[in-house]
Amino acid sequence: MNDLSWILCRGKRLILSCLAGLLLSTLFLGLGNAIAGNVSPYLYFSNGVHNNYLCDEPKNDCTPSRAPSEPSDPQYPKWWISDWTMYRVFQKYDELTPPYDSPPQGLTRNDYEVSFGQTYYDSTYIPEDEDGQGAMMEHYEKRCLPIFPQDNKYTCSFVSLGNKAYFLRYDDKDLKEKPSICLFSPENHPPRQDFIKHLPYNPTDSAHLNNSLQAYSQRFDEGEVLFGYAFNKKPTPDSFDSTAEPYRHPHSFYFSGYPETPPNAPMVSQNYSNFRREKPTSEIWTQVTEMLPPNPPLCCLFKDDCPGNSSRAF
Repeated sequence: MNDLSWILCRGKRLILSCLAGLLLSTLFLGLGNAIAGNVSPYLYFSNGVHNNYLCDEPKNDCTPSRAPSEPSDPQYPKWWISDWTMYRVFQKYDELTPPYDSPPQGLTRNDYEVSFGQTYYDSTYIPEDEDGQGAMMEHYEKRCLPIFPQDNKYTCSFVSLGNKAYFLRYDDKDLKEKPSICLFSPENHPPRQDFIKHLPYNPTDSAHLNNSLQAYSQRFDEGEVLFGYAFNKKPTPDSFDSTAEPYRHPHSFYFSGYPETPPNAPMVSQNYSNFRREKPTSEIWTQVTEMLPPNPPLCCLFKDDCPGNSSRAF
């Protein structure tokens, strides 16, 4: 299961999904006494990728212009499934910046940690409450998304169903056990098929890996927070749908994680493999909706969330 590629970057007001694509101590920090009616702290700026929050402010250009010399924008297929390898880079990330090959050239296993996951995406999904459209799941195996000020050594999933996004945490070794679940945000839809229009084309990033990429990236928070997405420049056939025209496959999603320890993730890259135009089974979304309580509690993933929650531990 897998992308809210949808992804959060370091800092509370920037969620990056893309992705991942979506969005805690050793306890699950979202299941305390959060008040479901107070959702204003749970609207995260995403530069238009997951919502339109703050995009009407003059300083936020959520749809940057394209120069005539720049290539056309790649797009997501209407549905897809992909495996990926996540590299949590904690050394030499300033010297060797992403997009990275898999494994990252110029780095050694002393510079990064490897973990794995999957993403499931369906732009046609309509939730039962008809609040929004699209579904996406990012499933992180044994290492959760390292963007929060906590140890990430557990399995988790981020799921967007229409406009609502949820966080699932698996604490038991037997992943068949029912996970903890909370509402991550009431306004965090999956990236649209044309989501890349919200990021500027980056020719420097595109020159990586022998000029084989089309990369789009932006730095926020005075350059401290990076969010980037790379596609393969050359269109190639789909491994699952033989009738599909060749297209530019996603290569990687790279972003700033939480740099302090834990989780010690100043740079993170999710490199895709076996990306294919396969429609996820509807059971993936049904299983999540069946887990949901009538009023799922709000998550407490950042230090200033749920100030009255005594169960939090930072």
